[in-house]
Amino acid sequence: MTTLTKILTSIDGRGYGSYKQLTGSYDLGRCRLVVDRVQVDPFAPPSLMRLIVRRADAALPEDLLTDRPGYVATTDFLARAVAAAAGSIGEGISIGTPGQEVLERTSVAITDQGIEARLAVQLPAAGRRIRGRQAERLLTEDLPRIAEAALFPASLDTEALRAQVTLHRDQEALRGALAERSLVAFVGEGAILPRRSGDSDLPLTEGAVPFRGPESLQVSFELPSGRTVSGMGVPEGITVIVGGGYHGKSTLLRAIERGVYAHREGDGREWVLTREDVASVRAEDGRSVAGVDISPFISGLPSGTDTRSFSTTNASGSTLQAASLVEAVDAGASALLIDEDTSATNFMIRDDRMRRLIPAEHEPITPFVQRIRPLHAERAVSTVLVAGGSGAFFDVADHVIALQEYVPRDVTAQARELAETTPQPASPVFGPLRARVPAAGALRPAGKTKPASARGRDTIRFGREHIDLAAVSQLVDAAQTTAVAHALDRLAELLEQAGSAGRPEPAGSRATLDAAITALFARLDAEGLESLSPHRGHPGHLARPRLLEVHAAVNRYRGLRLAED
Repeated sequence: MTTLTKILTSIDGRGYGSYKQLTGSYDLGRCRLVVDRVQVDPFAPPSLMRLIVRRADAALPEDLLTDRPGYVATTDFLARAVAAAAGSIGEGISIGTPGQEVLERTSVAITDQGIEARLAVQLPAAGRRIRGRQAERLLTEDLPRIAEAALFPASLDTEALRAQVTLHRDQEALRGALAERSLVAFVGEGAILPRRSGDSDLPLTEGAVPFRGPESLQVSFELPSGRTVSGMGVPEGITVIVGGGYHGKSTLLRAIERGVYAHREGDGREWVLTREDVASVRAEDGRSVAGVDISPFISGLPSGTDTRSFSTTNASGSTLQAASLVEAVDAGASALLIDEDTSATNFMIRDDRMRRLIPAEHEPITPFVQRIRPLHAERAVSTVLVAGGSGAFFDVADHVIALQEYVPRDVTAQARELAETTPQPASPVFGPLRARVPAAGALRPAGKTKPASARGRDTIRFGREHIDLAAVSQLVDAAQTTAVAHALDRLAELLEQAGSAGRPEPAGSRATLDAAITALFARLDAEGLESLSPHRGHPGHLARPRLLEVHAAVNRYRGLRLAED
């Protein structure tokens, strides 16, 4: 501690750049501080530091760390403990802001040497002058107190930690069993689905109706902990959710959408679990599309544009929803979640009156209601759809669930009585998956001199361009967006390593987007999430995204060009 104190005393009152002298490692008694990167001025991103406690001193129960779910749940628990301690002890100290989801993060790491809390620290200043004494208190007093409060056995709630690990292991075991049971998702009995407000992900505490599914869709799971949970299984195939306005249709779909991640105890959605490869699709405006086969939905355009490899810089409405759907399916989605309220009407349905007024030969759009059944039959892609204004999907639904005052009922039989026979295509609609090969340098923007970076949850700065991810609703944490930004840089490297990305490559080559993204996630599995970071030591605050969200970011990059183009 003496060395650190001497440095801070000597630079007190100097220009902010003198903080650079702090880079290094310091003994703080029961923990060690490693200063990896120092901010260049008071308005730059905070300095990156690691607070390290010896593993033997932390005395974490080793049986909690024997598998990936245990490791993820343990590090999540410790990150929350550090965040709580930092919030009450020190100013300008952050370990990120964990939300309701339990995610793999880089903010805490457990190595053979110890427990690392990866912190972002705003070093104190008066204008552009160093406040050395305040910095000394921050680094030599506040940081050790945070370590004592969050990382040592005397303060750590080991029973609560064990409960979180047990819950997370059970959740992931249930999720892994969904496909075996031919289910898209599971909604547990008693779940609290409504959120406190539109800008809060916390559970509604007053007036929420606990979920109770219809008897016909009840399923039960026996879990590794020995407990059994029961609830509504959402089957593969086509499930339509109906009901009056404000009766909970979209709330149920939103919970299923977020169920691709595990939630912490007390969230209300702990037992709402969805297969990891389920994608939410909605209409957007103004994004680009590169080489996507939207011909099953849109063809015969008056302009003569070939929709089997459709590209545009400004898609919107039905065209863009068709592209987003095909992109999700091509990226490996096993099911789609679609809400009528956030969809383009002419993409979803076309009623009888409109068909009579505008003959099919003059309408380039084949609505989704006519393609939803071939999508399942030919690609094994299920759909869970909220419909509030049209019964057109009754004709093709396997199951219809009606919500009334937030209580679901199975009304499949009644819906079938109202349904009409919908002619099905005589020949396959969806062709083979189209391998998209980026043009040489497509992920190397002109003038790009810095790594890609995130601007909150919704935006990535990639070269001079901003990639808008606001409509990618299953991206739930800004730390995930940061990981996606780094993934774009790593993808560029993988494509270049495969050889010339502008030439066709042999089968299995990583020169295709799909193969490169798959290879990237194989690397994450082997080397850990921090392998995405361009920084050594402290990787920054990253949370693991899904493969589907990386695909979504690449597809929204306006500079994407394919070799065929």
